[in-house]
Amino acid sequence: MLQVPFIRQNKELVLERLALKNFKEINLVDEVIALDDKRKKLTLEYDETQAQVNSLSKEIGKLMATGNKEAGEEMRAKVNALKERLAPVNEELNATEKELIDTLVKLPNLPAAQVPAGKTPEDNVEVRRGGNIPELHEGAVPHWDLAKKYDLIDFELGNKITGSGFPVYKNKGARLQRAMIQYFLDYNINAGYTEYAPPYLVNEASAFGTGQLPDKEGQMYHATADNFYLIPTAEVPVTNIYRDEILKDTELPVRMTAYTPCFRREAGSYGKDVRGLNRVHQFDKVELVQIVHPDKSFEALDEMVAHVESLLQSLQLPYRILRLCGGDMSFTSAITYDFEVYSTAQQKWLEVSSVSNFESYQANRMKIRFKEANGKPQLTHTLNGSSLALPRIMACILENNQTGEGIHIPAVLQAYFGAGKIQ
Repeated sequence: MLQVPFIRQNKELVLERLALKNFKEINLVDEVIALDDKRKKLTLEYDETQAQVNSLSKEIGKLMATGNKEAGEEMRAKVNALKERLAPVNEELNATEKELIDTLVKLPNLPAAQVPAGKTPEDNVEVRRGGNIPELHEGAVPHWDLAKKYDLIDFELGNKITGSGFPVYKNKGARLQRAMIQYFLDYNINAGYTEYAPPYLVNEASAFGTGQLPDKEGQMYHATADNFYLIPTAEVPVTNIYRDEILKDTELPVRMTAYTPCFRREAGSYGKDVRGLNRVHQFDKVELVQIVHPDKSFEALDEMVAHVESLLQSLQLPYRILRLCGGDMSFTSAITYDFEVYSTAQQKWLEVSSVSNFESYQANRMKIRFKEANGKPQLTHTLNGSSLALPRIMACILENNQTGEGIHIPAVLQAYFGAGKIQ
């Protein structure tokens, strides 16, 4: 979440950046400042009253010690009266602090200076593209037909077992899925990321920390009996590893990678764009997370973008990189780059990764801090990116590498897969 002192000192800038993100409830900025004023006033009243209680309590002891019991009792009555005033002030202060936080978390992160103006995906800016779009043989088909032809994925079986959006990978489809997961993890580990295998369910504090709550509760599966949430991305448990921690500046950057299944309700998704693997409720993903010094976060962002780009290049897939406009960014992001791979059989671009810098927004929620030598603790910056989300990568590998005699496996995956072709 945003920091109150920054909002107070930079109100016009905050309003300007919120407008770029097309945020409508700008009145919340004034509400935050008013609640902070009230909090300060109540804090001062409480502290001054408590100071009086402490001072008069010492006087009671002195009066009693000198035998002036009458004056001591009078003083004790004053102290009791002051203590009675403390309770309601403290109660109002606690309520005000809660209201302040509840209001503050309704404000999204501010977009960085590099974020372009715009309201829809059509306003995103293409940064660059790479790879070659293949020319497919006559009779080429989309991945859902290939999955059926080669017995790789059973969408109907997933629907029977669970419901729509829960595909069952089988035979060489399951093997290719496993090969990609291992390759992506190895690629990240070789680049200096530490692998984690986190839980797939998180508590409310963890979901709040990364910004899924209270913004995206409708998109998550909720295990109500225990009040746990199925993770929509490994970003949630992995970033929360350092919640409430104070790191040494020499420990930064922290670079983590993890494979997990991901679960998203995707409420409201329908139509042709959800066919096959284009949009599912359960999918596998390998994630990158960095926790860095605030002065280094945009350097880390460029590094992560280059890392994901090189991973896509190694798979020999045609791709493009988009810098998202203000209106197409997530609630918590300060800047996001989307990676899309071209699906030749479907003749469309499919998003396969997002790389985002959250600056101090998540760190402030999770109280992830670092301390320089002889310095005060200060907030880190956090970043994350998909490296990669598997369903659409699978779709594009199948579609773009199909021939009349089978499906070629990218060279970098062949040792993991155990063959050079699906046929």
